[in-house]
Amino acid sequence: MEDIPKAPDARTLRETALAHLARFATTELGLRQVLERRVRRWGTRAMHAGMAAEEVEAISQGLKPAIEDTVHAMSGLGAVDDAGFARSRALSLTRTGRSRRAVAAHLATKGVDQDTTRAALDESLGERSDENASRAELAAALVLARKRRLGPFRRDDRPDEDPMKALAVFARNGFSRDVAQSALDMDLEEAEDRIFEFRSL
Repeated sequence: MEDIPKAPDARTLRETALAHLARFATTELGLRQVLERRVRRWGTRAMHAGMAAEEVEAISQGLKPAIEDTVHAMSGLGAVDDAGFARSRALSLTRTGRSRRAVAAHLATKGVDQDTTRAALDESLGERSDENASRAELAAALVLARKRRLGPFRRDDRPDEDPMKALAVFARNGFSRDVAQSALDMDLEEAEDRIFEFRSL
């Protein structure tokens, strides 16, 4: 029978958090999930080594306050900043062709609340109704068009694209019909210029 591994404690959870944060930006939820996985991995190894499931569960439950303390401490140090994460991710995702709606959905899966998401989108891309936001959304649609070889980026050796299928690609990616149509109707030089301008900000 193998030795039962030592259970994580506050110190090892903090070390796990610091190691993760040194490599990845994350949210409070993301860090909490990393620490919970660390405890689960220990529990699996402990049960394989012969510890009773009830004991593993009791120890795991007892570590929940230490996990919360670690997440709170990392947030207090500024190592975890949901708002900063949201701003950075909003800009980077838009630059890769994600719509404002798709970015908001992504941030929700990362545990960023709606108010923080809205503020991050407004700060990074402009408020929904202003011109900067419109330019950012169109630039993101153009990036998607370039990836999918649609509209101005369609290859000449390909048959004409079905307009409804092209619009459906944009719709599935969260773009409005107006933005999609503008991207599809734009000439190649202007489209490239708009992408370059947006990525240079």
